[in-house]
Amino acid sequence: MGAVQIMEGIYWVGVVDWNLRYFHGYSLSTHRGTTYNAYLIVDDKVTLVDTVYGPFAEMLLKNISEVVDPEKIDYVICNHLESDHSGSLPAVMEKAPGATVYCSPRCEEGLRKYFQKDWDIQVMKTGSELSLGKRTLSFIEAPMLHWPDSMFTYVKEDGLLIPNDAFGQHYASSKRFDDEVDLNIVMEEAAKYYANILYPFSKMVLKKIEELKKMGIPVNMIAPSHGIIWRENIGMIIDQYVQWASGQGRPKVVVAYDTMWHSTEKMAYAIMEGIQAEGVEAQLFRLPLSDHNDIIKEILDGSAILLGSSTIHKEFLPTLAPLLDEIVALKPGNVLGAAFGSYGWSSGAVEAIEEKLSKAKIERPMEALKIKWAPDEQELKQCFDFGKEMAAKVKTR
Repeated sequence: MGAVQIMEGIYWVGVVDWNLRYFHGYSLSTHRGTTYNAYLIVDDKVTLVDTVYGPFAEMLLKNISEVVDPEKIDYVICNHLESDHSGSLPAVMEKAPGATVYCSPRCEEGLRKYFQKDWDIQVMKTGSELSLGKRTLSFIEAPMLHWPDSMFTYVKEDGLLIPNDAFGQHYASSKRFDDEVDLNIVMEEAAKYYANILYPFSKMVLKKIEELKKMGIPVNMIAPSHGIIWRENIGMIIDQYVQWASGQGRPKVVVAYDTMWHSTEKMAYAIMEGIQAEGVEAQLFRLPLSDHNDIIKEILDGSAILLGSSTIHKEFLPTLAPLLDEIVALKPGNVLGAAFGSYGWSSGAVEAIEEKLSKAKIERPMEALKIKWAPDEQELKQCFDFGKEMAAKVKTR
């Protein structure tokens, strides 16, 4: 794709990565690809806000060239150090060696260490401003959204907020704006993005949104670093972030499990029947047939997670490890949890799952459920009641 004007004199010059399926150097699944968004502001001072992932540097420079010669870039804003946003910075600076780089204090430290270049780097803090001529950039530090160096750039005269990784989605599209695509798909990807990247920083998300509201700045467009640009549904995505960050999940129970010889699977289905008998929404996922990042997204807007496994070597099945490790790392707030599973000559899976839930600081309002060998009719009734009990607790939260 080429450059796309998003406001008068302001252009999207990023790239679309249609083929990306895993992100961040680990198994964060991106079923719909992603974009690396960069924005070019043409004023008395030509300014590039963020770059793109290094392998796409040539495409970035080509898109910039459709608007202006890259050699004319005066300022480069680095909102975030991570290489999907700064990876093409050396290529840009090679074309515009006289350009000044503006970033947060922690970002400066990282840029100098990563790239080992003698660039002119200027540190900007919350409240710092930079005149481009007709336009003024204002900077807002946003530590841990989602790295310590993160920063927002705000174009005052246009009400344009460029918040880097906030409000983004891993979503490749030939369109650039929220009103040009299927909003249901975009919101699904926005939820998955929040759940797997920003979840542990929810308190800081709420604090930053409150800070922006107190500043009283008009926001006419939000241009994140990944996915589509918000111009029609700005209030909706901000409200959704508040809801996610506040842990305001709807009554829903997520059941995730794996099974060796189907005994735990029989338990899972009986548990599902119990949940549904209480009139509560339930979702069932078997690992590894289900993507653990997708499961995390479902936990985000739910109320409880039930995790089940057969026992092997006094542990849960290894297929559950990525999901459980992610839950421990993300520490989803305001979610109830419990463990279930079957065992044969030795137990251990349920206890190991309980330990993970404890590390994730997930409230466990009911005892775990263990069944030896295959469940009989009476034990399946126990599973049914187990599901009903969790559903009832979800309804009264």
